Amino acid sequence: MGARRPGRCRGGVGVRDTAARRGTDRRGARPSGRPAADRPRYVAYEAVAAVNRDDAYANLVLPAILRDEGLTGRDAAFATELTYGTLRHLGTLDAILTSAAGRDVQRIDPPVRDALRIGAYQLLHTRVPAHAAVSSTVDLVRMVGQGATGFANAVLREVAERDLDGWVSRLAPSMETDPVGHLALAYSHPQWIIRAFSEALGGDLGETTRLLIEDNERPPVHLCARPGLIDPVELADETGGAPGAFSPYAVYLAGGSPGELAAVADGRAHVQDEGSQLVADALAAAAVEGPDGRWLDLCAGPGGKSGLLGALAAQRGARLTAVEVAEHRARLVSSATRGLPVTVLNTDGRLVGAEPKLPEQHFDRVLVDAPCTGLGSLRRRPESRWRRQPSDLPALTRLQRELLTAGLRAVRPGGVVAYVTCSPHTVETHVTVTEAARRSGMPVDFVDARPLLPAGMPGLGDGPTVQLWPHRHGTDAMFLAVLRRG
Repeated sequence: MGARRPGRCRGGVGVRDTAARRGTDRRGARPSGRPAADRPRYVAYEAVAAVNRDDAYANLVLPAILRDEGLTGRDAAFATELTYGTLRHLGTLDAILTSAAGRDVQRIDPPVRDALRIGAYQLLHTRVPAHAAVSSTVDLVRMVGQGATGFANAVLREVAERDLDGWVSRLAPSMETDPVGHLALAYSHPQWIIRAFSEALGGDLGETTRLLIEDNERPPVHLCARPGLIDPVELADETGGAPGAFSPYAVYLAGGSPGELAAVADGRAHVQDEGSQLVADALAAAAVEGPDGRWLDLCAGPGGKSGLLGALAAQRGARLTAVEVAEHRARLVSSATRGLPVTVLNTDGRLVGAEPKLPEQHFDRVLVDAPCTGLGSLRRRPESRWRRQPSDLPALTRLQRELLTAGLRAVRPGGVVAYVTCSPHTVETHVTVTEAARRSGMPVDFVDARPLLPAGMPGLGDGPTVQLWPHRHGTDAMFLAVLRRG
C-alpha cells in the first residue's frame, strides 16, 4: 500500500499550505481595509475558495481561518453556516447561477464564482434580507474579482427573483419522468450517489429523499465518553451536552469547538460520530471462543475507534494493536490512544503473516475499518460528494477485499472480525464482504450483527449485516458485518 490510502487520508492541502497562499495569491489574498461587518462572509469565501481551488477540506481549513481572523461567537457561527451550506448545496447553486448568468458557471472567474455561490446560498437558504445578501456579495466580489461587480449584481438580482422552490420547479426535470435528475437538482447530490443510495434502500425513492434531506442538515457534534475514564452523564453535565440516543458512550453537543473541551484535551473523551462508536462497540460485544486478550485495529487512522477499543480493552485486561500505513496518521493514532493499552504499528495492514508483529491466527478480535468512498459521512464532509466518482470504486473495493482477507488471516479460529465502512454503497458493503469471505479459502461464518447493537434500535433490517443511516438513526451511514473464523 502506498503512503496515502484512498478515502482515508483526509488532509488534502494542509492548513499551513492554504494559509501560505492567502496574501500571496490574488484569488486568496487578504484585501486591505475591508469593512469589519464583512468578516464572516470573507472567512466563508476563503474557506470555500480553498476547498474548490486547493482541494482542501472544510473541517481542516475553516477553523484555521477563523483563528487567523479572530472570529468567535455569532460571527464564527455565521461564517461556518455559509461555508458548509454553500458546499452542501453546490450542485443546486451552480445550476441556478448558470441560469441566472446565462452562461455555464464553470466559465465564471473562480473567485467571482465562489463569491456568487455564497451570495446565492444566502438568498435561497437563509433569512438574510435579499438587499443585504446582494450588496454584501457585490462588496465581496469587489475585493476578490476586480471589474465584476456589475455582473455580480445583475446575476444575484436574477437569483433573488425566485425562491428555492421556484428555481427547482423551473430547472429540475419532472419527478415522474426523471426522478433521479429531479432529486439531484432539488437536493444537491450527484446522480450516481442518489442511485447508489436508492439501491441500498431497496429502490424506495421516498426514503431516499428523506436521506438526501438529512444529508443537507447540519449534524450535531458527537462525543465519545471513554469507558473507565468518564461517564457519559458526567460528560454531558461537564460539556452542556445531552446523552446520545443509542451508543452507551455518546454525548451530543449543539455546536462549539469540541477540541477546546477539557475532557477532550485530557483524553477522557474524543469527537466521534455515534455510528462509529456503535460499530466499534459491536466488535467488543461479539462472543469469542477461548482467550480474549489480543485485539487488532487493522486500519486505525486517525484513531477514534482505536481510542474507544483501547479504553474497552483496558477494562478487560486486553491489549490492542493499532495498524496505520500513513506515518502522519499513525502519529494521530498514537496521540489518540496515549495512556491506553495500545501498540501502534506504522505498516501496511495487508502484511499479516509477513510482518513479524502481525502473525497469522494470532488475534481474538479484529476491526477492519476499510478505506471507502465516505458516502456515509457527506453531511459532515459535504465537499466529498463533488469529489468522489464511480471510477474510484474499483481500486477501493480491491483494497477493501485485500484488507478484509488480511483481517481473516490475522484472527484465530473462534475469533471475530468486524468489517466496517462509512459508505452504504452495495459494492463497498455486501459485495466486498461476501466476495472476500468467498475468496479467502478459510472457513468463515457470518454473525448476526443486530443483537450486538443496543436493544430496541430501529431500522436494522433483516441481518446478518447492519446498515446505519442518518435519517433513521441520526448517525453516519456506517455498514457493519461480523464474521467468525471457523
